[in-house]
Amino acid sequence: MQRLAPLTGSIKHYDWGGTAYLPSLLQIENPNMKPFAEYWLGVHPQAQCELTLARGKQVLLRDYITEHLKEALGDRVFKSFGNMPYLLKVLDVKDMLSIQVHPSKKEAAIDFENENKAGIAMDAPHRNYKDANHKPELMVAMGEFYLLHGFKPEEELLATLEKVKELKVFRSVFKKKGYAGLYKLAMEMPQEEVNELLQPLLARIIPKYQHHELSREEEDFWAARAALTFSRPGIIDRGIFSVYFFNLLHLTKGQAIFQDAGVPHAYLEGQNVEIMASSDNVLRGGLTTKHIDTVELLKHTQCEATHPKIIKAAKNKTAQDYKAPVKDFALTSYQLEKGASITLNILTAELFLLMEGKVSLHSQKTKVLLQKPNITAAAFAGAEVTVKALEDCWLFKAAAK
Repeated sequence: MQRLAPLTGSIKHYDWGGTAYLPSLLQIENPNMKPFAEYWLGVHPQAQCELTLARGKQVLLRDYITEHLKEALGDRVFKSFGNMPYLLKVLDVKDMLSIQVHPSKKEAAIDFENENKAGIAMDAPHRNYKDANHKPELMVAMGEFYLLHGFKPEEELLATLEKVKELKVFRSVFKKKGYAGLYKLAMEMPQEEVNELLQPLLARIIPKYQHHELSREEEDFWAARAALTFSRPGIIDRGIFSVYFFNLLHLTKGQAIFQDAGVPHAYLEGQNVEIMASSDNVLRGGLTTKHIDTVELLKHTQCEATHPKIIKAAKNKTAQDYKAPVKDFALTSYQLEKGASITLNILTAELFLLMEGKVSLHSQKTKVLLQKPNITAAAFAGAEVTVKALEDCWLFKAAAK
């Protein structure tokens, strides 16, 4: 079994993706300005990732691991998960992503089976559950990155509901029925009432947005952008409420944040490296052209205050571990100066992703050079991999705990 090999990932062309970042990273011409949203690395059924073995033989990563299951994964991960339990991605968010939440593992298994019993096809547009897994996720910003992350703490949310006059109707509901009552009202309100509440707000903020009078640090900026992007004639997107209810976060390069099952969130703008449990279960509540199911969203949303815990970028450290309270994945980054080298003992099926610079990976007789456009590789349990920086570099390594 070959324990180190180059890897190519799977590109996803969702309509919210940018047209330049991923094409530049992967050195792909994009004359028609097609959206390149995500680059997937893993064994998920929707990830067609290929290893290039000795003598140029190509094989899907999931087929190779299946063929060498215990040997590739190592005893502990094989016993705990039976396969590579994580999915690694690079995202380029040009347009806002949907207000969304992910189910817990227990809930996902139940609801996945229920949709199977109901005969809903896996590729049906209204299918909510694509697999039986949870989807906790951690992201590292590659530059300026904006997102919504969980409900604001109580005092902050009350201040927002007081400040934005169109939202004052929610104050008494929030005081009496808390976060759950607030969100249920917003998500189940008849569309006519949504329009009536939000129309005067949008009439006030959209001209400011169009005249560049709003900053990205203001909810009004994102609410105006959301209205211009997603609202249709006679239908103002109710996801705009969430822009004001949730924490608006601005991460800078190297900063990270973890989002567990049940935490409502939405990516707004920027590029990131993201790792998650190997799942594609997403329940949407607005700001999207995709299927929205507010009943399922409410069922799985943790309606409680979220106090964001931003992981700071390490300074003057070669390695940084991004802590996440799950066993499905572990993410480490290495910032090496030209000429520096480190040796890593590989304990399971692990993935390398180079975001900046140029490195060589050595294990026994195998050598892999990572530089644009070939920026990914896989290593398997038992390998000892020497990483040498041929230029100053920023390298990520994904594994299971």
